[in-house]
Amino acid sequence: MNTHVLVAGGGIGGLACALALARTGASVDVMEQSGALGEVGAGLQLGPNAVRVLDDWGLIDELHARAAFPDELRVRDAHRGVHLGRLRLGAMIRARYGQPYATIHRADLHELLLQAVQRQDAVRLHLGARLTAYEPTQVSVRATCEDDSVFQGAALVGADGLWSRVRTQMLGAHPVRVSGHLAYRGMVRATDLPAALRASCVTAWLGPQLHVVHYPVKRGEWFNVVAVVHGVLGQGHGGPPGSDPQSWSHEARSADLQRALGPVCGDLKDMLGAVTDWKLWALNDRAPVASAQEHAQGRVALLGDAAHPLRPYLAQGAAMAIEDAWTLGRLLQTQPVAEPVDWPALFARYAQTRWQRNARVQSRSQRNGTIFHADGLLRWGRNTAMGLLGENLLDNPWLYRGPPVPV
Repeated sequence: MNTHVLVAGGGIGGLACALALARTGASVDVMEQSGALGEVGAGLQLGPNAVRVLDDWGLIDELHARAAFPDELRVRDAHRGVHLGRLRLGAMIRARYGQPYATIHRADLHELLLQAVQRQDAVRLHLGARLTAYEPTQVSVRATCEDDSVFQGAALVGADGLWSRVRTQMLGAHPVRVSGHLAYRGMVRATDLPAALRASCVTAWLGPQLHVVHYPVKRGEWFNVVAVVHGVLGQGHGGPPGSDPQSWSHEARSADLQRALGPVCGDLKDMLGAVTDWKLWALNDRAPVASAQEHAQGRVALLGDAAHPLRPYLAQGAAMAIEDAWTLGRLLQTQPVAEPVDWPALFARYAQTRWQRNARVQSRSQRNGTIFHADGLLRWGRNTAMGLLGENLLDNPWLYRGPPVPV
């Protein structure tokens, strides 16, 4: 019982947590609110820091079977089309950090982790189990779900996302921050693109109050396209007044996106025009983590978006959840086998290891959004800096050398 853990949430973070804990010999009950396991959305990027964790878990071959590994990051002006900067990925990033830079469809990463979890006999997945409340005691945590099911374990990890109920009970009900940014996502087959747009690279197009990113997924057979513009749902951006901001995706019209972007260069126009189905959602987050107490208290800890939701401007949302999970696994692995686990102490070490790094990624992500969407002097300074500093400006050694080993 002392190594039996409850995990709220069966998304990427929750499955990564269950896998990390089960690999140490713990048993895990995963409570997932949906009636079926799966992921929505489209693509995501995994820097060497996240790939390093998947390699440590023995999943690198599965990653190679599903992902793409771009050769470079290109930054271009959305309206003029000129090249602003580049960062070599591929062999260069592997040589520098010991791991590659990957791009993958969210559903493929979720499936990869799910299959790894299903190979662990000590993990049980419970669908339609939405946590309503938890009750900690001196020796355990009791979790109650909407369907009246009850689970009990030595500890609870809240990996239940931005709207986390575990977080609300731990830290109080605080509204999320509305960014004022809307993200349009779409997918397009590589064979439906002009040859010049099929290059194996991450391309970021920057413009005033907007940016667009596209990159290959599914071994390069598809491209994920994300366009971020300023606006709110219900104001001519594909959602009727009162659209639920908690919904991941919204039906969106291409005309709304075109109006928001304005005139763009030919290459970008061709890429956007190849997308036949856009989904739309509002971007929300929370203030950066301010202390270890916001990451864990007693026998309860938060992981991923439940602890540190990110704006997608550093491409580290999934990576930070995976790093969180890896850290918990490493800490549990170092526990003396013959002694009961002191979960409050272990979670305290977890929080001390993670909170400042996660806060830095949150702050950097928000800052990147300002830089990406800059106009006037800030835009001129950004473009000049990329021209002068080159790859040194686009690389992130402090990030890609992670995750930090807990002490």
